[in-house]
Amino acid sequence: MNQIEATSPLLGLSQRLPPSNLQAEQALLGALLANNKAYERVSEFLIPEHFADPIHGRIFASIARRVDAGQLADAITLKAEFEHSGILDEVGGTAYLAQLLTAMVGIINAGEYGKAIHDAWLRRQLIDIGETVVNNAFGAEPELDGAGQVEFAEQTLFDLAAKGGSERAMVSFERALSQAIDGAERAFHRSGGVSGLSTGLRDLDKKTGGLHPSDLVIVAGRPGMGKTALATKIAFGAAQALKAEARAVDPNAVAKQQVVIFSLEMSADQLATRLLAEESRISGDRIRRGEIGQKEFDKFVQVSRDLQGLPLHIDDTAAISLSALRTRCRRLKRTSGLALIVVDYLQLMRPTAGTKPENRVQEISMITQGLKAIAKELSVPVIALSQLSRAVESREDKRPQLSDLRESGSIEQDADVVMFVYRDEYYLQQRAPKQMGFDNEEKFHGAVEKWQRDMELVHNRAELIIEKQRHGPTGKIDLYFEGEFTRFADLDLQHGGHDGD
Repeated sequence: MNQIEATSPLLGLSQRLPPSNLQAEQALLGALLANNKAYERVSEFLIPEHFADPIHGRIFASIARRVDAGQLADAITLKAEFEHSGILDEVGGTAYLAQLLTAMVGIINAGEYGKAIHDAWLRRQLIDIGETVVNNAFGAEPELDGAGQVEFAEQTLFDLAAKGGSERAMVSFERALSQAIDGAERAFHRSGGVSGLSTGLRDLDKKTGGLHPSDLVIVAGRPGMGKTALATKIAFGAAQALKAEARAVDPNAVAKQQVVIFSLEMSADQLATRLLAEESRISGDRIRRGEIGQKEFDKFVQVSRDLQGLPLHIDDTAAISLSALRTRCRRLKRTSGLALIVVDYLQLMRPTAGTKPENRVQEISMITQGLKAIAKELSVPVIALSQLSRAVESREDKRPQLSDLRESGSIEQDADVVMFVYRDEYYLQQRAPKQMGFDNEEKFHGAVEKWQRDMELVHNRAELIIEKQRHGPTGKIDLYFEGEFTRFADLDLQHGGHDGD
């Protein structure tokens, strides 16, 4: 065996002809020219690019254009159209159009010939992808390491599967009605009228009905507002709901679905420490510095034991790509079930490996579209945190608006729900009166007293502003926020307290 034979197992492939079915192409085109009704049998999945012969693709495109416009498409009308465009000779002339009619099949067989053409196209695409994968492995794309090449290969295969399926996901109205009734029944039997997955926040569940499959939920806010704390609270509440639902029947049962947090900013242990601090009511800062007594440490350990068996996963891969996130979520859904995906936060994500967006706006657009596609593909809600632009800081009223979403209007467009986290206390703290700003002591003390009264009104208060909800009402939800423990909870306006006290 020579050197080439030993290192090139794919050598023989280059001598093979790409898959095609020219007879099927001719037969289908003949059927379409003889009876335009045959077009209905292939219009949903066949496009001109699927034909191996470019001439056949051009003829099919002309037939499709005329039929879609309600015009007759036969050998005579196409001959006139091609003559007018000056491309009659390029498509074989009048003789070839007549030859296609002799190759026609009955309208009943048109769909099968269309599928044969589509299948040959799919196989050609697979060959192209395979050649690209091999070339990349040999170093055609030096910037892609091994892991990046795996991501690229998977993404191209996923894209082919997404756009290459010959069957449309059509659902009968009866089935859609049945699914709607199932959702209403879940809401009827669950406390609080929640048909989706519970967020662990009573008022948010009432406003949204919980988290719903296929929804992309954007939680946005300026730094310091508590986005991560809120997302952690929701993820924790959803995991608790899944655990409770599983153990309602069997106390030892394991949840059938999982919640996953992709933490691009904080490490897994930092996020776990924050969660433990929230539940044990011990300051996370004091935990990190070791400034806790034996009693508090024992409580900390006990809470960690209580949280055992929680269906919650944390992935702290920095700058994870969209394709890697999709791969890991698919794997988790296949192995353990998947109920909710949380991404903290989307501006830190990378687009799919191998793609090269022209600018930051296009990059963010690709990411949000990809997250929405993942939500639909896996039929789970996706919560993505997002930063807001600095334009908020220049306004007198710093409550966020949809126009403040950073870098791309596609975030608003792709999202099913957009929520803003806002805390007046954060900004009021920055406006504390200073002695040097007043010309006498009396005015200074008056300003301080007013500031203190204002602080009392907003202390431990947060607003969750639902600015967009595709399937429900918008509006404001008041929440309780403990800055020491970065903890969100329901706000009981009647008693001035919060749940858990």
